[in-house]
Amino acid sequence: MASGGGRRAAVAMAALGSLVTMTALSACGGPSGHGADTGASAPPGGAGRSGATAGPATIPGVGDRLQRRIPADSRQVVAVYGDGRNSADATAVLYTKHGSAWHRARSWAAHNGTKGWTTDHHENDKRSPVGVFTLSDAGGVLPDPDPAPGTGLPYSRSASFAAPRWWAKSYWHDFDYVIAIDYNRVKGTPPNDPTRPEGSEKGGSIWLHMDHGSGTSACVSLPKSAMEYLLRTLDPDLHPVVVMGDRANLKA
Repeated sequence: MASGGGRRAAVAMAALGSLVTMTALSACGGPSGHGADTGASAPPGGAGRSGATAGPATIPGVGDRLQRRIPADSRQVVAVYGDGRNSADATAVLYTKHGSAWHRARSWAAHNGTKGWTTDHHENDKRSPVGVFTLSDAGGVLPDPDPAPGTGLPYSRSASFAAPRWWAKSYWHDFDYVIAIDYNRVKGTPPNDPTRPEGSEKGGSIWLHMDHGSGTSACVSLPKSAMEYLLRTLDPDLHPVVVMGDRANLKA
């Protein structure tokens, strides 16, 4: 993996930790009332969860509107295909670009907001925002799984990421690993930084994080193995982004 600059090994200041945690967790996490994962349908671009595609010039299942928003220098895309506008089930696929072609590297079952997706996200609407967003910063309760310090996404380890223990036990490890989705946040800060450039009503603290088996407040959740793989693989020098939404909105 190419160097992405110095990686942070930051620990949040104790005086700020509880405020940052509660602000961040207001957008992502907490009991949702949904049942266990029942599986997601296969994403566009090939069968199976680990096979490569033939190498399309565009991300499969993504229409021109969103395709044009993928930066020209991006060579890593996490595509999140929601099963439906009102569904919490999704499939996440990592695509990497070689030359002019996109190749499917890995895919995983995933979850999104408990009420599905929206093109106009607001705080507490329980829907994940549709769009293309950069991936710039990571963190969590656990140590960075990337074995090469100084590479990959900047990683902020802090106990302030921990889910409140009054949540159901199945949610306690949601934020062991998180990758910030750059929606209404300041890049270059830890994922749980509470700053909302577009205002608090537009929501924030929308992350890729570990899955608890059902929908989220607005985030996208993935298995632990997926989060570890992404934290080892996503490279700032390759300008990673997430393209996310229900299948109909992705194609529009």
